[in-house]
Amino acid sequence: MFKEINLKNLTIPVPIFAAPLAGITDRPYREILRKCAPDAALLTEMISCHALIQCNKRDLKTNNKRNFDDYREEGLIGAQIFGADPAVMADAAKILEQNGAAWIDINMGCPVPKVATKAGAGAFLTRDHQLAGRIVNAVARAVKIPVTMKTRLGWDAQSINSAELVRIGAENGAVLATVHGRTRAQGYAGLACREKSLDIKRAAPIPVIYNGDIKTTADVAEIEKMGFDGVMIGRALLGAPRLLGELTNPNTGCRIPDTDLILEHFGLTLDYYGIKAGVPLFRKHAAWYSTGRAGGAEFRVRVNKISDPKEMEALITEFFS
Repeated sequence: MFKEINLKNLTIPVPIFAAPLAGITDRPYREILRKCAPDAALLTEMISCHALIQCNKRDLKTNNKRNFDDYREEGLIGAQIFGADPAVMADAAKILEQNGAAWIDINMGCPVPKVATKAGAGAFLTRDHQLAGRIVNAVARAVKIPVTMKTRLGWDAQSINSAELVRIGAENGAVLATVHGRTRAQGYAGLACREKSLDIKRAAPIPVIYNGDIKTTADVAEIEKMGFDGVMIGRALLGAPRLLGELTNPNTGCRIPDTDLILEHFGLTLDYYGIKAGVPLFRKHAAWYSTGRAGGAEFRVRVNKISDPKEMEALITEFFS
């Protein structure tokens, strides 16, 4: 198992992180992950600094509370933000700190065009290291909690330069970096490259967490053997929250029966979003939970037509029991 990591005023006892997944790691799913892995380090979905501040100014009158949670009840959790304006990022970080986030993670790796090209944020910062440094500096000065960064190998195969980005981040106050082993140009295609990520780790003055294609205990063991300081699990958690418990605490894992766990997730989703939004939103989770099970394809066809919560509950009970 990886050694604990000390970040400023925070200790990560088991540096196996649940990745920030847009549209996935919302409050309901984080509660399920926490049941499966009580001591794991979790991250929020990627939060727009501008949207967060506007939401704060409206005092939540729109009832849009997504990404505006009270993190003090969630244990070891960091809040990830993205943006290209250092001052706005700093203001957003202050709000998240006040709401109980244990650390702030700055997104420097999101590859989607509306973030990386239109907004000049996310993976665009692999192209503008000076802007990245100013953002980290502003955020680190604004909060007392640790500031971390998550990035990729670089913009494309001709720009594998994130060793410099991590160095600049560290010089400006970042205390840990996570590296996803693909470039922005790759998106999520092909295999993540552990060796190129290791080059960044070897040059880094701060701990480096590896992210990309981590699916099994064997993967975790290999990453540890290579010399990384921890791992971050992303898409492997889709429909498989138990995996986080198995990796962080292999002696116990999660003992909640599948049907009960999935129904609890569904209930939490309805409580958080309401029926009108919650039922359609949960369809993708139900589909992921069914992956690899006999009759899963038919189940997914049926679940994608459901709008009634009692019908959804009945189908989940029937299929997973």
